Amino acid sequence: MATALRAAWTFAFAGTAAACAAGDCPSVDPPQPGPEHQALLDPSSPMFATPAPDTFRVRFETTEGDVEIEVYTAWAPIGATRFYHLARNGFYDGSPFFRVVPGFVAPFGVNPIPAVQRVWHAATLPDDSVRASNVRYTVTFAHAGENTRTTQLFINYGDNSFLDADGFAPIGRVMDGSGVLLRLNSSYGDLPPRGNAPSYSCMLEGGGAFLERRYPDLDRIERTVVIEPTAPGNG
Repeated sequence: MATALRAAWTFAFAGTAAACAAGDCPSVDPPQPGPEHQALLDPSSPMFATPAPDTFRVRFETTEGDVEIEVYTAWAPIGATRFYHLARNGFYDGSPFFRVVPGFVAPFGVNPIPAVQRVWHAATLPDDSVRASNVRYTVTFAHAGENTRTTQLFINYGDNSFLDADGFAPIGRVMDGSGVLLRLNSSYGDLPPRGNAPSYSCMLEGGGAFLERRYPDLDRIERTVVIEPTAPGNG
């Protein structure tokens, strides 16, 4: 089982940047960035490189309820810093849980505004070493190979420690809202041919308008709240 999942997972992320087949993406007018997105249009801004607190929490207010994640910067300093600043600037607001596979993972982290996602698509991160394991309810950056992390993460539904050897470095864990996670819509499943989840390239092209037309029942993050630290980090 683990071998099959590893092969499927690695293949899927290796193909995230591939173009859709002709006609797969419906013609839509993608949403445009507004004033609230201006900070997100410049990944090179020094503010995104400011180190994150040792420990912090992020609350996602989703279409199914609230999920609270605690992040330990010592687990993955580079990834935790990226997540901290994206969360503080509202990057994940409107982000769908686009590939929910019960018992395996719930990925998220594609901004619904294509112009925003596009600039971060090229803002890849150096790898963190794997210092914690992908056990149940840990939160981890997705990647498509060495030094390719950008904005996408996944929540582990089960013990996926077999992903550790492939360089998937957790940044934190779910502290509250596990029941919410179990209610996320999984009807679209995995990527084809194992399911009918949306391709990354179509999301990159059409954004939220594409998802509303083709995948109207996806759950999503409606609002992100960063809870600043009140105690020293652990990990």
